[in-house]
Amino acid sequence: MLVNAASFRAETAAAATANFASGRRACVSNRQNHRRRDGTERSCDLDLQSQNQLLWSSDMGAGPNHLGRIRLWLAVLMAGLILSGITAFPLQTELHWLLSVLRSGPVGAIAQSTGLLSWLEHVHDALFSTSSHYPFLAYGTDWLAFAHLVIAVVFIGPLIDPIRNKWIITFGLIACAGVIPLALIAGHIRGIPIGWQLIDCSFGIFGALPLLICRRSVLALERRKV
Repeated sequence: MLVNAASFRAETAAAATANFASGRRACVSNRQNHRRRDGTERSCDLDLQSQNQLLWSSDMGAGPNHLGRIRLWLAVLMAGLILSGITAFPLQTELHWLLSVLRSGPVGAIAQSTGLLSWLEHVHDALFSTSSHYPFLAYGTDWLAFAHLVIAVVFIGPLIDPIRNKWIITFGLIACAGVIPLALIAGHIRGIPIGWQLIDCSFGIFGALPLLICRRSVLALERRKV
């Protein structure tokens, strides 16, 4: 009995020791696998970072600087949007200043003969009347100004990473294309002179030109990355 009990205890202790050793080996193996996996992931991340650095550095070397070109023209577009937004707030003050320049300046005769002066005077009278009796109508142009500023902020995305955010450039091109039918259709309905409608259409054209340049450069960067 005592011999059997001692033998049983010895076998149990040996089995426990074997299980512990096996579990320890499995734990060490898992740690090694995790280290290998982490090392592989880190190397992959480093490879991706190095590829991106090579992409941008190669763009700064020989050949056209597409990244610099994209950022330059996007900055021009954003500056135009910000300027349009800020100047949409004090419309009556700006129009009063413009009329004073046209009436006393050397271009007054040209403005008078083309009908520009009479049209601006008509617009000034309308703004003065609405601001005096219906000032809440200017709240609509305040939101128009704010919309220009918000759209300018949107282009920060492609300014930082033009490839990942190239859809914003496409969005801008679609918006510019929509300017022309809006100016012609709504302008005709609202009684806007055809010359002024064409000026409004030009904003869509001049806005699309830098975006087309940016889109072409983005496609060139994508081809280099591939």
